[in-house]
Amino acid sequence: MHFNQTNHQKRNILVVDDTPDNLRLLSAMLTAQGFEVRKALNGKMALTACQMVLPDVILLDINMPDMDGYQVCQQLKADNKTSEVPVIFISALDDVVDKVKAFDVGGVDYIAKPFHGAEVVLRIENQINLRLLQVKLQEKNFLLQQALDNLKASQVQQIQNEKMVALGQLVAGLAHEINNPISFIYGNLQYAGQYVEELINIIEVYQQEYPKPTPKVQQIAKNIDLNFIINDLQNLIGAMYRGSDRIREIVLALQHFSRHDEAEMKRVNIHEDIENTLVMLQHRLREAAERPAIVVVKDYGNLPLVSCYASELNQVFMHLLNNAIDAIEEGVRNQSSTPQIRIHTEVTDLNLVKIAIADNGVGIEESLRSRLFDPFFTTKSVGKGSGLGLSISYQIIVQKHRGNISCTSFVGKGAEFVIEIPIEQPDISSQFSKS
Repeated sequence: MHFNQTNHQKRNILVVDDTPDNLRLLSAMLTAQGFEVRKALNGKMALTACQMVLPDVILLDINMPDMDGYQVCQQLKADNKTSEVPVIFISALDDVVDKVKAFDVGGVDYIAKPFHGAEVVLRIENQINLRLLQVKLQEKNFLLQQALDNLKASQVQQIQNEKMVALGQLVAGLAHEINNPISFIYGNLQYAGQYVEELINIIEVYQQEYPKPTPKVQQIAKNIDLNFIINDLQNLIGAMYRGSDRIREIVLALQHFSRHDEAEMKRVNIHEDIENTLVMLQHRLREAAERPAIVVVKDYGNLPLVSCYASELNQVFMHLLNNAIDAIEEGVRNQSSTPQIRIHTEVTDLNLVKIAIADNGVGIEESLRSRLFDPFFTTKSVGKGSGLGLSISYQIIVQKHRGNISCTSFVGKGAEFVIEIPIEQPDISSQFSKS
């Protein structure tokens, strides 16, 4: 029987036996069948030979001095490099206990001495064929897993694209609708202030020219507390100015946050984008019934303008800051210190912009951290999280900006998410669909 080398490559067989005569016999027999044979007289030599060239099959004698076959097999299976190589045990002992132990330590077959050449070749051929099938199955499983991962990634990207378009249109439309009336109010407040001032001047002139008004005028002035109104009107107009200014700031933040007309990569001030996102989240940072106001500590470094997709980077800031607030609110019952979010920025030695967002909330268990960026995985209760925020953030930072995003956390002590992106991005817009 001659082994058919289907891939036109000699199969490498390592024979391990402390008896030179057995080695010579097996080597001659297998070489004649077209195998490439290497020999080892003991376990230590066998382990070294495997590290030098990985064999396709190992024929391993059980009874050897210093290190027996079982120990050699255990060490082979413990090493990732050699763990998949089929091991066929050979021994003069045809004992049931030995066979059980051979399979327990990872052997795939067992041949008792004295052996027949045809049997040895057939068993080696079977193991090689099994290994080939196993490798093909692993390749198919890998391709299937890759296809599944790609499908999930494309689903997330599609959802992200739809969300970005919908959010951009909503925010831009909302900002436009608010901007018109507030511009009208803000513009007319100036005239209203002038008119009020002129009316107050007339009243003051009347008071000077007619120091003794009629009883009816005196009664009305007393009823409305005329002096208080005159003094407070200017404060009132000032408060209206400030309120209108605040609304205009929010509208501006909405427009900057959505950047509806800025899908292309451009150079932006990262700190401005963070500030605009914080404006959007003011309602969540304020004091609530169950907790004090969340303090935002800003530790900003000296950053240059950064080349990025601004609207998508804003989405990442929004996801991370929202998650930090959620973590604080979830852990508020056990919170003794002031709830706090710390934002740190710097340029690293590798010329990357680093943005770290840390909270002192409930924290994330170590067993969950490795899955944080998986699509549809969430640590939040049903109805409170879709499992898309961090996955989308990962795609935006890693795939679109060629950066890194990572998380460190201790349960009960909060979590920190760190983003690192290059200051300058190559023109890769053509590789991605525009959001």
